[in-house]
Amino acid sequence: MRPAIASTPRSHGAVIDYVALVSERRSALRRQLAEIVPPGKSFVWEIGCGHGHFLTAYAAAHPTSLCVGVDLASDRIGRGQRKQKRARLDNLHFLHADAEDFLAALPVGATFTALFVLFPDPWPKRRHHKHRLLNPGFLERSAQRAGQGSRLYFRTDFEPYYQDTRALLRERSDWRLADEPWPFETATVFQERAPNYQSLIAVRQ
Repeated sequence: MRPAIASTPRSHGAVIDYVALVSERRSALRRQLAEIVPPGKSFVWEIGCGHGHFLTAYAAAHPTSLCVGVDLASDRIGRGQRKQKRARLDNLHFLHADAEDFLAALPVGATFTALFVLFPDPWPKRRHHKHRLLNPGFLERSAQRAGQGSRLYFRTDFEPYYQDTRALLRERSDWRLADEPWPFETATVFQERAPNYQSLIAVRQ
């Protein structure tokens, strides 16, 4: 998974162009979400949905849950959308979107009941840790759009990322680590490639 937001341009002109680009991108996403997620509606969210294997299986097993997957790779979204059409799942949607843009563009009152972050880019070098999706800023912003008791499900095959995320969540008052069984299992491309992996669950306080 790529970083949630690209690095800020250096020059003043580039900064203005970047801000305008982000605004335009979020406006377009806001229009898309208005057709998918009604105001006040709850949904299941997957960030970095890959080829759509996990969320398609989840949506099929939970037909009353609205499921939305986002990814920065347009070819992956295309594959997910084809799976959705073949399975005829009206409760499933895949969007080419950045996680931070998605949060900013959500309709008023819309909240997620579950957030799946499965095998994200671990950004292993310390100087790149700021690019990890699960950072203090994102955890705070996502908590603001999570319903009471919503779950964050995180799985990784990079042990240091797992340990760092556990430590980060222990320090927070908006998320609490929970000892619960993983809610849903299905084979995915990334999981099948991983020789081993670790999982954690956090509950919105």
